[in-house]
Amino acid sequence: MLATFLSGLGTGAGLIIAIGAQNAFVLRQGLLRQHVLPVVLVCIGGDILCICAGVAGMGALIRTNEWLLEFFRWGGALFLTVYGISAARRAASGNGSMEISEVGAGSLMKAITSCLAFTFLNPHVYLDTVVLLGSIAAQYGKDLKWTFASGALTASVLWFTGLGFGARLLLPIFQNPKAWRILDTLIALVMWTIALTLVFNPIG
Repeated sequence: MLATFLSGLGTGAGLIIAIGAQNAFVLRQGLLRQHVLPVVLVCIGGDILCICAGVAGMGALIRTNEWLLEFFRWGGALFLTVYGISAARRAASGNGSMEISEVGAGSLMKAITSCLAFTFLNPHVYLDTVVLLGSIAAQYGKDLKWTFASGALTASVLWFTGLGFGARLLLPIFQNPKAWRILDTLIALVMWTIALTLVFNPIG
């Protein structure tokens, strides 16, 4: 049972700890110390929902619904493009560094809405958590598949909690406005790269 749990932990970590739009957003919220707990909880909640759905057998349904994947493909590409433009503007103007003193500023609803979009408008989320993790978990049989899932969920909890609340350790570096401009530039590039991937590399 422990081996199955650790397998789920390692597999989940491998899929979750990748440079992506959601992680970039969580990192920035953590650096700004803005609504970190709600954002972290949304990310973990999204993984719980998707992983449990995959283990319960929803992966096959997602795989066969081409129109659903297309909806998330184009919707995700549009959202990531717009958010990338926003990050690029912050990088060009240098306004990002000014926000660090505005602890707690910014709309909670906007932060949650953005996080939900990063979580559920990316079709790769469904392929990784619902389809892939669900398929791997099924190999462990009825008795152990939820043990595997619990390992993957533990990876999610540890990663997003560490990323969101551990980001403040980087604050000394981000007292320098140039660091913020570099971060926002990288965020914009990540967003646009993923958007282009969604557009030119159909999933499924």
